[in-house]
Amino acid sequence: MDKNEVFRIAVRKFAPFESAMQKVWDKYCLYSGCNLKAELVPLDLHDLHEHTLLNKGLKNGDWDVAHINTDWLFEGYSYGAFENLTPFIAKQTPDAFPEGWSNSLLASQQFNDQIFGLPFHDGPECLIYRKDLFEDKTEQECYLARYGKALKVPETWEDFMQVASYFNRPEQNLFGTAFACYPDGHNTVFDFSLQLWSRGGTLIDEEGKVNVNSAPAIEGLEFYRAAVKDKGITHPGSVDFDSVRAGAAFARGEVAMMINWFGFASVCEVDPASAVKGKVEVALLPAAPGSKSASLNVYWLYTIGAGSQHKQVAYDFIRFAVNETNDKLLTLEGGIGCRISTWKDAEINHVVPYYHKLEQLHEGAKTLPQKSNWAEIAEIIDGMVLNVLNSELAIADIVKESQDKINLIDK
Repeated sequence: MDKNEVFRIAVRKFAPFESAMQKVWDKYCLYSGCNLKAELVPLDLHDLHEHTLLNKGLKNGDWDVAHINTDWLFEGYSYGAFENLTPFIAKQTPDAFPEGWSNSLLASQQFNDQIFGLPFHDGPECLIYRKDLFEDKTEQECYLARYGKALKVPETWEDFMQVASYFNRPEQNLFGTAFACYPDGHNTVFDFSLQLWSRGGTLIDEEGKVNVNSAPAIEGLEFYRAAVKDKGITHPGSVDFDSVRAGAAFARGEVAMMINWFGFASVCEVDPASAVKGKVEVALLPAAPGSKSASLNVYWLYTIGAGSQHKQVAYDFIRFAVNETNDKLLTLEGGIGCRISTWKDAEINHVVPYYHKLEQLHEGAKTLPQKSNWAEIAEIIDGMVLNVLNSELAIADIVKESQDKINLIDK
């Protein structure tokens, strides 16, 4: 094999992913003797979707391996972007497959008994908070004096607002909460879904169509507008934050609590630059009175391009990348391993004391609809939420207009 041949990997842009991927590739080459030169290309969400799927990069052979999240799976599957891994798995099964993973990380990539990806990174949405603030005796006394009730991790959205207001101290560069409002077709869609579900609503109607025009949806958007626009609780950077930037603000010690992916709690414990190491805890999301807490399970996969010229190497690499050692390595770099063995690992739970809670978070986690044009529908939902945030228009009117647009394409 020519040493100058290039093996291209599209990587979700995030420093822990990039460092882990480089280390795993280097280890793989030592292990296997592979002498292909790897080109690891970090890409933001929009660029990653565009280069791998919209421009058919996986199908055309521009990429050998790509990080693909579950939002995009059905879209890529529908036009043959991904190599079917089933024959490869039959010949060389990944270690402890499938029992080494939770079922919640194996279902989305299966279509007609064919498998199109192996789990790379996970971590459902949860409430991430500063336990040092909540456990501080002076803070507890002051909160009780001000509100007449004990300071505790909020279980309702009303309490969430009150606690965020209490901890909002811009003069100390500390803000009650932060949101990820960057318009990329993902962050606001996730926030909307969580608000809907935690109020007893559903995203899919009885006919399997996407429905955003409901009382829980309008109620959730009214809360979201009030919270994001409230300068008395929310980090002023929220309008430009995606989930990564919101997580970085939390790690700098600028946020008391936030709704975000589990991984952004974990990275606080392993990143040397973290200002909140040892001060973080996670919990279930707040919910409306009488409704259950909700979580969202969107996970990342290793996929192989249908047009790759190096399919066997690609499979050998991702099979190596998902073994127990490398799943743990990803975690220690600041990503979230997907194996049950990692979740229960004593060293990992010593470094990240709440790591074992992943199993509990998965139990109530929901997934977004599997539709070939989900990216297009998500763009409409994204626009709906941004319209709510950036205007004073009646939310019921915004929701109806968005539903009309969805109805035209959700056939």
